[in-house]
Amino acid sequence: ANPKFDAEAAISELGVGEALVSFFDEKGRPNVVERAFVLPPATRIGPQTAAERQAVIKRSPIYGHYENVVDRESAYEKLKGEAAAASADSASSKPAEAAPASESGGGWLGGLGDLFSGGSGSRARRADSVLETAAKSAARTIGSQVGREIIRGVLGSILGGGSRRR
Repeated sequence: ANPKFDAEAAISELGVGEALVSFFDEKGRPNVVERAFVLPPATRIGPQTAAERQAVIKRSPIYGHYENVVDRESAYEKLKGEAAAASADSASSKPAEAAPASESGGGWLGGLGDLFSGGSGSRARRADSVLETAAKSAARTIGSQVGREIIRGVLGSILGGGSRRR
């Protein structure tokens, strides 16, 4: 209760835009009731006129930043231009500069031979043939399986794994 006025009597005397208000203190206890005026919201129903809208835009802190239209070149456009330039350069170069198809010697049969034998060896580091790759993979698998069995045997004998299994 407020000692300055009677809250029960003030409720019946409140006019339009008036209210009895009480706030909490720092410990969460309500303070004394006070009589307060409530202001209506500063809005309106209906659209703004063009002049009002321009006035609001010009008062904005970011006015002048986004008004300029900038159409930068996208990454797609840059790559498309580079690809067009590269294709124009390759079309203007001589066809004699291209490597002959039979460089490996033997046409499509030579290509099959290169696939299984690993090529002619003209590159700095020769790639493995299909058979060499398969042999290496098999050796790795067998080696890892043998190593696993040895480790199991050694650890099993040390830790007594045979007596624990059921």
